[in-house]
Amino acid sequence: MALRRHWQVYETFRLRFEATANSAAEQECDPRLRGLSVSKRQFERWYGGAVKTRPYPDQCRVLEAMFGVGVDQLLAPAPAGHVSVPAAATSFVVPLPRSVPALLPPEQVVALPVGGPSSSEPRFDAGTTELERQVTMAARRALRFTAMAEGSSIGPETLGQIHDEVRRLTVAYPKLALPTLLGDLVEVQDLTFQLLEHGRAKPLQARELYLLAGITSGMLAKASHDLGNPSAAMMQARTAFVCADNADHHAMRAWVRSLQSLISYWAGRPGEAADYAALGQGVIGNVHGTTSVWLACLSARAHSLLGDGEATRTAIQQAEEARATAEPDDLDAFGGIMTFPLPRQLYYVAEATVQLGEDAALGESRSETAVFAYRNATEDEWAFGDQAGAQTDLALARIACGEIEGAAEAVRPVLDLPVEQRNFGIVSSAQRVHAALHGAGRRSSGGAAAGLRQEIEVFITTPTSALVR
Repeated sequence: MALRRHWQVYETFRLRFEATANSAAEQECDPRLRGLSVSKRQFERWYGGAVKTRPYPDQCRVLEAMFGVGVDQLLAPAPAGHVSVPAAATSFVVPLPRSVPALLPPEQVVALPVGGPSSSEPRFDAGTTELERQVTMAARRALRFTAMAEGSSIGPETLGQIHDEVRRLTVAYPKLALPTLLGDLVEVQDLTFQLLEHGRAKPLQARELYLLAGITSGMLAKASHDLGNPSAAMMQARTAFVCADNADHHAMRAWVRSLQSLISYWAGRPGEAADYAALGQGVIGNVHGTTSVWLACLSARAHSLLGDGEATRTAIQQAEEARATAEPDDLDAFGGIMTFPLPRQLYYVAEATVQLGEDAALGESRSETAVFAYRNATEDEWAFGDQAGAQTDLALARIACGEIEGAAEAVRPVLDLPVEQRNFGIVSSAQRVHAALHGAGRRSSGGAAAGLRQEIEVFITTPTSALVR
């Protein structure tokens, strides 16, 4: 319908949407509709057919007024042949390697929800063309065929293809929504486990394969965390650590400890998060990559939640020293989730400062620095989750300074995120802003704070995990 009306350009659609909302506000005497708009990402999801939940009620009213039909008909599934992220979901059980149950209870298998009817079929964004879809599916099939064709032995082509696929996923993870990656992660982990269980690998090949299995398990731990399941996340992280041990890879051991610290931090266990960071720092004597910076930053965040100002400041200083001496290692070479760029460090430091609460002005300054860093980040440095974290930290800092309108401006880009990007960390950050606004509302008239709280309440009702249940 948008195409027939020549509204397929975002700016044209947005202007029509806003005009309809303002008109409806006057006709229905409903001030809530006045000024209602739509983000470019939301428009693209509607137009592309990647809609998994109904729009908010006010958006439904405006859409129906624009097109003269019900929203269910308007946003019905696209005709056959259109490619979109599946709305249906099943649960795919990821078994641990047979070498692991000696160290972990045998019942510890991880059930991860995976969108669509087949876990082995790649996920596609609404904008994916049919040619891109065919090329991607052919590449997945080629990877499986190569592993089978080389038989029970592990050949260089299999290892090379798995290495390339793992690197693709590590680079993509911070940038793309989880539903588009989860199936591929599960498949690669399963393939590496099968090769380790049944393949005949030479010692050097086995070490590399264990490293790749550890990285993939680590990403699945992060995926479980992003879906709000810390228990499954820790199970996958322990598997990743076992793989790092079998690979005898010091940097990977430290990276997994970092991941466990992150999981504990967002699960509300700052003491445990600090302990995992300390365990990781205990093995970084032979680690010169950016994982050492991540560990120090994790320690700072954990101690800030514990209210230990001295330990927080010490950890921030350690992070600066680690950055000055860091030399990219083989984990950094994978890129993406396996490296710790400067904007992410600035975000962690800002969060630790804001949470410690000793200096509101310093917290606001450091948060602004982190937000600026992400706005100007290179493609290799950018991550939508960490940018959202920096934005919410700036909102918290401004609330502490009594700047409610400034907080609303800071958190606005976060509230505009589509459902598939509302992972557990982002939702938890938004909830922190909500809690801070509640206190701010008691100290003032509360009008602006109450309105922003309501927006956040709507935002957190549909997290990413709602798409894969």
